[in-house]
Amino acid sequence: MPSLLAIEVSPRHEFSASRKLTALFIDQWKAAHPGAAVVTRDLTKTPPPFVDLAWIGGAYTPREQHSPESAAAIKISDDLVGEIKAADHIVIGTPMFNFSIPAVLKAYVDQIVRVGVTVSSNNVGLLTGKRATIILATGGDFRPGSPVEKYNQASGYLRQVLAWIGIKDVEIILAERARAGVTGERAVEQIGAAVRLAAAVAPAEAA
Repeated sequence: MPSLLAIEVSPRHEFSASRKLTALFIDQWKAAHPGAAVVTRDLTKTPPPFVDLAWIGGAYTPREQHSPESAAAIKISDDLVGEIKAADHIVIGTPMFNFSIPAVLKAYVDQIVRVGVTVSSNNVGLLTGKRATIILATGGDFRPGSPVEKYNQASGYLRQVLAWIGIKDVEIILAERARAGVTGERAVEQIGAAVRLAAAVAPAEAA
């Protein structure tokens, strides 16, 4: 039975275009995979800590040598890695902030990219056989061919870092012009069809 990990990022909650589109994705995915498990990780409710000295000690020293601080720091990472390892499909709903990703999503990425855990010591991604869908809400139009396409650093970064840990089947859905002050209904109307299509991928195709 396939499983879905949904990662929510926007601080706008019920006013968020990316959250409305992610909710649509989840509903469609559930319909396509009856009885399958869905785990939601809301980074605004449980923001992952930034990498610090305790985390580095936990990641790069044997567990029997961990201080209490390092053990606590690396347990958060272990839990997040466990979630993504267990998932067959990952959907990330996020806004674009200043051409890139929000700090809370970067903190999450830094928690799950670990040598010997999600990427080997010789730079081979270990989380293979998974599919990821990125729903990226932007205030401007960053679609291919637009005058500001090259400023979209978020898409390239997320695709690269997911490939680094072995997730190379990545689809990015741009919800462009989802400006602050708009509640997301327009984005659902315009982008909903692409989101439903991405969510309806059969398990065999997602492998």
